[in-house]
Amino acid sequence: MEFIDTHAHLYASAFTEDTKQVIERSRDHQIRKIYLPNINIDTIDSMLALESQYPDLCAAMIGIHPCYIDLDFEKQLLQVETWLTKRSFVAIGEVGMDLYRDKTYQAQQKEALAIQLNWAKQYQLPVVIHCRAGIETTLQLLEKYQDGNLKGIFHCFSGSLQEAIRITTLGFYLGIGGLITFKNAGLDRIVAAIGLEHLVLETDAPYLAPTPHRGQRNEPAYLLHIAEKLANIKAVSVEKVAQVTTTNATEVFKIIKL
Repeated sequence: MEFIDTHAHLYASAFTEDTKQVIERSRDHQIRKIYLPNINIDTIDSMLALESQYPDLCAAMIGIHPCYIDLDFEKQLLQVETWLTKRSFVAIGEVGMDLYRDKTYQAQQKEALAIQLNWAKQYQLPVVIHCRAGIETTLQLLEKYQDGNLKGIFHCFSGSLQEAIRITTLGFYLGIGGLITFKNAGLDRIVAAIGLEHLVLETDAPYLAPTPHRGQRNEPAYLLHIAEKLANIKAVSVEKVAQVTTTNATEVFKIIKL
C-alpha cells in the first residue's frame, strides 16, 4: 500500500526545524511521492532546494498563487516563464482565483489564471487549481480553455455536487484533504456521490490538518487519516483508496515515475 500527497508546502517555514523528521515520518507512513505547489516568486528557491535534497520523494510545480496576484502580476509571471524555459516542473500550480477576503485584483487574477492555463497547454503540464469564493469564474475559464489538452486537480475541493460534476466533466480530479474529516463540513455527503476514479489525496500541509490533529501543523504522514475517512464514506478498504488515488495521481503527473 502506498499513497501520494498531491499537495504539500513542505518548504514552508513551519517545517524549517524538523524537515528531516517530517520526511522520515512520511516514508514510514507509505507516502511515496509529495508534490510541492509554488506560492510566489519568493518561495521558488526553498521549494527547489527541498526537491534537490529529496529528489525521489519531492517534485516541484511552478506558478503564482492568486492571493499574490496584484498590479505587478505580469512581472511575477515573467519570472515564472523564465523558470519554465530553464528546467522542467511537474505542473503549473498552484494557480486560480481567491476572492474570499479581497476582490481588489479580481481582474488581474482572472488574467493571470488565463496566462498560466495557456502555459499548461504549451508545456503539456497538468494544472493545479486553487479556488476560493471564485468557483464560477474559474469554471467558466476552464470551460473556455479546455480543448482536450488541459488536465489537473482542483486542490482542496469544498464545493457543491453540481460543481464537482462540472469539474470532473472537464477531466479534472478533485483534491480531497483534511476538510473531509471535519464533522460539519458537509463534504462527506458530496464525495459519497463522486466515484473514486475522480479523486486524489492531499494534505495541503502545513494547513488543514485532519481530525484528530485538527488545529495542529499538518504533514504528509497524516494523509492516512484522510484515506481512512474516504474509505469509510465509500465503504471500501483503505488499501482500495490507496490503490485508486495513487493510480489517479500517477495519471495526472505522468512526467514522474514512481
